[in-house]
Amino acid sequence: MNDLTKPGRGIRMRLKRMKGLNNNVKNLRIFEKSAQEYDSWFDSNKFVYESEVLALKKFVPLTGKGVEVAVGTGKFAIPLGIKIGVEPAEAMADIARKRGIEVYNAIAENLPFDNESFDFVVMVTAICFFQNPIKALQEVRRVLKHSGYIIIGMIDKDSRLGKLYESKKEHSKFYRYAHFYPVNEVLEWLKSLEFGHIKICQTIFKNLKEIKSIEPVKDGYGEGSFVVISSRIET
Repeated sequence: MNDLTKPGRGIRMRLKRMKGLNNNVKNLRIFEKSAQEYDSWFDSNKFVYESEVLALKKFVPLTGKGVEVAVGTGKFAIPLGIKIGVEPAEAMADIARKRGIEVYNAIAENLPFDNESFDFVVMVTAICFFQNPIKALQEVRRVLKHSGYIIIGMIDKDSRLGKLYESKKEHSKFYRYAHFYPVNEVLEWLKSLEFGHIKICQTIFKNLKEIKSIEPVKDGYGEGSFVVISSRIET
């Protein structure tokens, strides 16, 4: 392709956005069709799930008004004591509602809440599915009260599991259109949005099939595949 036939930067950016939109629609269809299968995964991988919940509990406040963005079927909201969720896939939201969660059918990039509505916002293995994660974080900042907390649970792209998921994405039902990020990149996003007071912990140190009991939770990141970041709006 010579310079005359190469698409201009503006066109390339539009094509990239269109690809992101298409992937977002495809993700939504997958979770609409396979909500029960997704929910059952946590039962089949009990100790992985319980390890991740334990890591999240290290930072999720025990008091205050919270919301989980991309609440899914409510598997994490329930043990974390969160009563409000946002979920675009209606089939997933229906399961969460049956578990007693008040679910809003919306996307992370356009949260249906007033400014400064929540004391904390939780997102678990969700950033990898957002069409525009920085826009989603901007929305989180908008709906958080002053000194409010964001708690992000994520698969570290640079971890053993992150590399495995990346290498086998095209064969994965749920992660085929996901985009995993390294922890350092997410930290940069948070700092650019004036989030501070950052704390980090990690868990899942083995291959999933090797996990026969609850994994330990350690401070920091770089060893565990599941990382939890807690950060508060700078005042």
